[in-house]
Amino acid sequence: MKKVYITRPIMEAGINLLKKYFEVTVQPEERDLTDEEFLTAISGYDGVLTMLTNKVDENTFKSTPSVKVFANYAVGFNNIDVDMASDYGVAITNTPNALTMATAELAWGLLFAASRHIVDSDRLTKEGNFIGWDPLGFLGQSISGKKLGIIGAGRIGSAFARMAKGFNMEIHYNSPSRKKDLEQETGAIYEDLFKMLPKVDFLAIHCPYNLSTHHLIGERELALMKPSAILVNTARGAIIDEEALYTALKEKVIYSAGLDVYENEPEIYPGLTKLDNVVTCSHIGSGTYESREAMSLLAAKGLVDILINNKIPDNCLNKEVF
Repeated sequence: MKKVYITRPIMEAGINLLKKYFEVTVQPEERDLTDEEFLTAISGYDGVLTMLTNKVDENTFKSTPSVKVFANYAVGFNNIDVDMASDYGVAITNTPNALTMATAELAWGLLFAASRHIVDSDRLTKEGNFIGWDPLGFLGQSISGKKLGIIGAGRIGSAFARMAKGFNMEIHYNSPSRKKDLEQETGAIYEDLFKMLPKVDFLAIHCPYNLSTHHLIGERELALMKPSAILVNTARGAIIDEEALYTALKEKVIYSAGLDVYENEPEIYPGLTKLDNVVTCSHIGSGTYESREAMSLLAAKGLVDILINNKIPDNCLNKEVF
């Protein structure tokens, strides 16, 4: 029987599916393996279900030649050198679609929280300091009818844009290519990033992380935004220069930010979490029961398709290996 290793506990649905076809080992601890532990643990396995925190590079492929598939438990795959995997004949899959709505919803939650001081008000109330309605208390930014900028109009960015129609927002977006269907459906306006930034009241980041998007939003870009603007990031932390963001928030260059991801997770730029005008979540974008179960099943099905059924799944990132 072929063997599959899972690097962190996941929803049982995916594990149970894998157990029908494989000898399955689940790393039992609620922590990430070190790089050395990771290589040792997966040695001798046929397939590995990885987390976005597991680095899979040429050294991995050289050190673990038995592994023929890495199924990444995420839609993003910047932790994996896909080109090198192809060179070594190793298949890579991810989990698109399974977390689209959950992540888009979380982005909206951050947008509301950063706009309306929800976290600060909650803290004040729980600490027993609510003494009655205050006509000037926790004034924030309204959302309906405002201009929304979106960077990245893939599955998640497009879902986020569709939700914005419920708030009668004017939608602007920047993406490597135009999305005519999205434009027709939502009235979204395709725009150059530097033309978009000064216009929008809210900026939501939904693009993938790669060399071209590293520090896409830095000091120059933040300076172009309105002092009342709010920035939301549920994509990858290093798309934003975190030091520049800290300075912009501290000096009120922009109004506030809602963050679910960080440049050097789990570390966060010193002082960022101390600011009153930033809402910080712990990378929970896909964190719904429904989404995480769907992710577990999609990752598991990819392993079954490739290792058992000799089938190329739709979510394979490097079909050329077949």
